[in-house]
Amino acid sequence: MATSSKFILSASGITFGFTPNVSFLGPLDFHLEKGCIHAIVGPNGAGKSTLLRLLLGLAKPWGGKIEFNGQVLAAMSSNARAREISFLPQKPITPKSITAGEIVRLGRHPYRGFSLFESPDDLEIARESMRLTDTLELESRQMHTLSGGEAQRIHLAAALCQKPTLLALDEPTSGLDLRHQLEVFELIKSLQKRMGLSVIVVTHDLNLATQFSDQVTVLHSGRAVAQGAPGTVLVAEHLEPVYGVRFISVAPQGFTHPWLIAQHAEPVHCSGGGQS
Repeated sequence: MATSSKFILSASGITFGFTPNVSFLGPLDFHLEKGCIHAIVGPNGAGKSTLLRLLLGLAKPWGGKIEFNGQVLAAMSSNARAREISFLPQKPITPKSITAGEIVRLGRHPYRGFSLFESPDDLEIARESMRLTDTLELESRQMHTLSGGEAQRIHLAAALCQKPTLLALDEPTSGLDLRHQLEVFELIKSLQKRMGLSVIVVTHDLNLATQFSDQVTVLHSGRAVAQGAPGTVLVAEHLEPVYGVRFISVAPQGFTHPWLIAQHAEPVHCSGGGQS
């Protein structure tokens, strides 16, 4: 049974749909322990992003209950939520002419009230967020000149600038190469440990979820088919019916967690013989 002392975010029996008569998601329970990273995985259309938006109060569930730190989430004002919860969407909207530093300082908006300008404290918090994400040297650069990895670290710095207790990320490695995918998750893990953040991350990468998360929820057709520690959840028994492929678990030397390799249940034969 969830208790407010253990869980920063707790959802019970939540449901959601896109028309008055068609239920898409749930009923579903979700609990995020304080100071932990909880990954949400599943195939396309499983409801991962929808669940995340519900958990953050960005969409209203049809039924069920969501609490943040013992408070009913729906009863919190949007500004109160913004001071506690930072959300990094999959594709942040970024004006081309804006600089990296300006993007980061926008994270202080929930604290500025009616002031049009940042306070000295706001500026220092923004610079500290950039130091934490190793982006200070990018401060004066326009966003359209940054690489995908650099831009993602800037958006993460903006999320940290809100001084959240909960950080939520929707596919933060989408469009990044392997090196930058690993760097993003390493940075998230480092920030979680350094700042005591609670983190929810939606990801398609099962191996990154295995390596960096403390808890995992596997979604399929709007239902949670498995929840728990990565070692007990991200296994063939749970994943094969969800993804429709066969999984092989391997244990590379030097890794504490096994890695998953996906294969078609039946061999795929490619026809050849043509000339290029």
